Amino acid sequence: MQKDNFKSPDFYELDKLLTTEQILVRNSVRDWVKENVSPIIENYFLIGKFPKKLIKGLSEIGAFGAILPQKWGGSELDFVSYGLMMQELERGDSSIRVLSSIQTSLVMNSIYKYGSEKQKKKYLIPLSKGESIGSFGMTEPNHGSDPKSMNTRFEEKEDFFLINGSKMWIGHAPICDVAIVWAKGKEDKLAGFIVDRNTKGFSTQEIKNKLSYRSSLTGELVFHNAKVPKENLLHVCESFKDLYECLNLARYAVSWGALGISMECYFVALNYSKERKQFGKSISSYQLIQKKLSDMLTEITKAQIFVWRLGKLMDENRASYAQISMAKLTNIKMACAVARNSRSILGGMGITNEYPVMRHLMNLETLVSYLGTEEIHTLILGREITGNSALI
Repeated sequence: MQKDNFKSPDFYELDKLLTTEQILVRNSVRDWVKENVSPIIENYFLIGKFPKKLIKGLSEIGAFGAILPQKWGGSELDFVSYGLMMQELERGDSSIRVLSSIQTSLVMNSIYKYGSEKQKKKYLIPLSKGESIGSFGMTEPNHGSDPKSMNTRFEEKEDFFLINGSKMWIGHAPICDVAIVWAKGKEDKLAGFIVDRNTKGFSTQEIKNKLSYRSSLTGELVFHNAKVPKENLLHVCESFKDLYECLNLARYAVSWGALGISMECYFVALNYSKERKQFGKSISSYQLIQKKLSDMLTEITKAQIFVWRLGKLMDENRASYAQISMAKLTNIKMACAVARNSRSILGGMGITNEYPVMRHLMNLETLVSYLGTEEIHTLILGREITGNSALI
C-alpha cells in the first residue's frame, strides 16, 4: 500500500473562493483520512468487512449531523463545508462517506426536520456521537426508483402501528440501532416511522458476496407484524415530495464524494506516470498520457466549480431537485471516466490493491445506481427542461 501523500488539484485556484473555516474543515478531515482510513481500507475491502473501529473517530471529527444545530449534536456547518467533508471521506473510501452521509442526510436530518421534541431528544445526540447507527428504509426488493409502488404497509391499531414488508439495499441495515422506515397506509397515505432495533417483528439481514462497496455493510430490513409504538410515528404526508427532499441532501453528498474519488485517481495516475519509465523515459512525457491527464484535470476542475456553486445555492436554500440531480449525474459520469483513465495509465498495477484505483472503480459501479439511476436523474432534468414528466 502506497503512503497517502494526497494533494488536491486546484488548477483554477478555487481555494480562494473558500472561507478559512471551509479550508479548515477540509484539511482536518483530509488529515484524519490519511491517518485512519488509507492505511487500513484496502484490507477491509478485500475481506469484505466494515471498519467499525472508525465510527468513534468519525463522530469526533463531526461527521455525524455536521449540518445540524449544536443543540442536537451537529456542527452547524454550511453546505460547502459539508460537501468538502464528503469529498474527503469518499476519497478515503465510499464506505466511510456512506456511513457519514446516511447518518447525517437521511437519518438525523429526517428526525430533525420532522421529529417531535421528544424524538429529537431521544435519538439525535446518540446518533451524533456514533453510539447509535441509523438506516434509512425506502428501497424495496421490487421497487427502487419507483417508491410510489412500495409494498411495505402500515396499519394503525389502538396503541401501535403494525408494519409489514421489507426494504432492500439498505446501508448499515445489519448493524443499525434505529431505522427510518417509509410505508403506505389506507388510501396510499405515506408515513415515516422510527423503528428501534428491539422492536418485536423487526429483523435485518446482510447482503453478502458484493463486488462493490465491499467495506460497506448493506442489507435488508424485514417487518413481520412489527409493532411500532404510536410515539415513533415520524411524519405523515399526502405526497412523496417530503421523501424526495430527504433524498436530495444525500444526493448532494454523493456529488461531492464522486469528486473526491476522481481527485484521488488523478493524483495517483499523475504521480505514477512520472515514476514509471518505458523506452528510456517516464511515461508522463508521452503525448497520449498527457492527453489523458489533461482531460482528467479539465473534468475535475469543471466539477469543482459545479459543486461549489451548488453548495452556495444550498446555503441560500435555492437549490432545486433538478440542479442536485444534474450534479449527481454529471459527477458520477466524470468520476467513472477519470478512474478508468487512471487505471489505464497504471497498466497492470492498476488492478492491484497496491493502488486505490480499482477499489474506487468498483465502488463507482454502485454509485451509478445509488440514490437514483442515471436514467432517473436524466428524466428529472428532462422534466425540468420541458415541463413534461416521462417518469409517470
